[in-house]
Amino acid sequence: MSVFKDILSVLKGGTVVTAPATVVSAEMALAAAADYAAEDVLSNNVTTAVPWRFEHMARKKGGRGTITKAIALCSTTALTPGITLYLFREQPTSNLLDNVANTAVVTADRYKYIGQIAFPAMAELGGNSESVATPSTSGNLPLEFDCGPGDDGLYGVVVTRDAITGEVANMGLLITLFCRQD
Repeated sequence: MSVFKDILSVLKGGTVVTAPATVVSAEMALAAAADYAAEDVLSNNVTTAVPWRFEHMARKKGGRGTITKAIALCSTTALTPGITLYLFREQPTSNLLDNVANTAVVTADRYKYIGQIAFPAMAELGGNSESVATPSTSGNLPLEFDCGPGDDGLYGVVVTRDAITGEVANMGLLITLFCRQD
C-alpha cells in the first residue's frame, strides 16, 4: 500500500496494517590480527577476505525494499568505535581485506552501490559492544535498496571510523538489518 493510500485510509477511519519487518543477519569472525586504524576494513581474513553477505533481503531476485533499522553487536566488550556499512547490489571490487585501509566506494562499484549505514559509536554496559541505527539517529535510515537482477541479497563492506586497540583475534561481529520488502 502506498503512503498516500495509507493516509487516505486513516482519514476515512480505516486501520492500516503493515507487514512485519524481515530480519536478516550476517556474522563474521574478524581476523583482528593487530590494532585497527581509523578507516580500516573489518573482515574475516587478511589475504582472502569475502564481502559481508545479507541473504534474502528481497522477496524475489531483483527485488526491492527499505532498511528501517540496523544493529551491530561485537563479541568483545569495551569497544566504542563508530562503524559504517557500505551496501552493494552486487559483489564490490573495493578492498575486502581485514585491517587494511578502506577503498569503498571505488569508481568500478558506483553502479552497484546502494548507500551506507553509519552506526553510532558502540557502547557496552556489561555485555557485548553494541550500536543501533534507526531513523532517529544520523545513520542514513531508512535506506531504500534494490537487489541485483539475479539475486535477492546484498553485499557489504564494514569499516571502522575510529581506531580500535582492544580487538581480539576472531572476535565476532554480527550485523542485523530490519527491512520492509516491496
